Amino acid sequence: MDAASATRLLLVDDEPDLREPLAEYLSRQGFAVVQAASAAEARSRLRDGRPDLVLLDVMMPGEDGLSLCRHIGEALAVPVILLTARGEATDRIVGLEIGADDYVVKPFDPRELVARIRSVLRRVAKGSPPAAEDELLEFEGWRLDPLKRRLTAPDGAMVSISSVEFRLLLAFLEHPRQVLDRDRLLDLVQGREAHLFDRAVDNQVSRLRRKIEVDSRNPALIQTVWGGGYMLAAEVRRVRPGA
Repeated sequence: MDAASATRLLLVDDEPDLREPLAEYLSRQGFAVVQAASAAEARSRLRDGRPDLVLLDVMMPGEDGLSLCRHIGEALAVPVILLTARGEATDRIVGLEIGADDYVVKPFDPRELVARIRSVLRRVAKGSPPAAEDELLEFEGWRLDPLKRRLTAPDGAMVSISSVEFRLLLAFLEHPRQVLDRDRLLDLVQGREAHLFDRAVDNQVSRLRRKIEVDSRNPALIQTVWGGGYMLAAEVRRVRPGA
């Protein structure tokens, strides 16, 4: 695989003893790796170019990984895997709630991390349409561009959504007026280990509602089906750009 076609990773960790050998290992696995030793340096790297995935340490001096993760999800919709020394369920839930796509607890086997990276990338690719598809998904005046991952409000304003929010909304748009339970949504949005945390999908639904509902406390679009899950209560049309 040449440098132009290699998957681009941004590795953010303030510990050079971990970051540098890991970057070397990932490079040997065929990834193009850019390193950053802090959130500030990572923001600079992100301005230089959009990676395919970010590996992000949670505990760093200055701005921590959770804050940077939130920024990446909202501004760039790039998938994020958190690298954390904290293995408690609460910490993992927080990471998933703010938009992380997965997490790996330190110390970890680099082979496991590579497997997680490839799993997240497959999940992201599965949630995107074929490259030749240029249709937009329209519902109640809203438009989602699946290729560019752009959400446009009825008034024409662009609304930022995280990588996880994009896949969650896409799941609803691909299954309109169907009840999707938490297990199904977690399958579509987060993947295997997130099944441990049903609350994560509830919080992601709440975040998405705050962006697309007129009144998120009384949602009209994404409705709760008690005992069942959630349902998009809207017709979805596929339209061509400019239509």
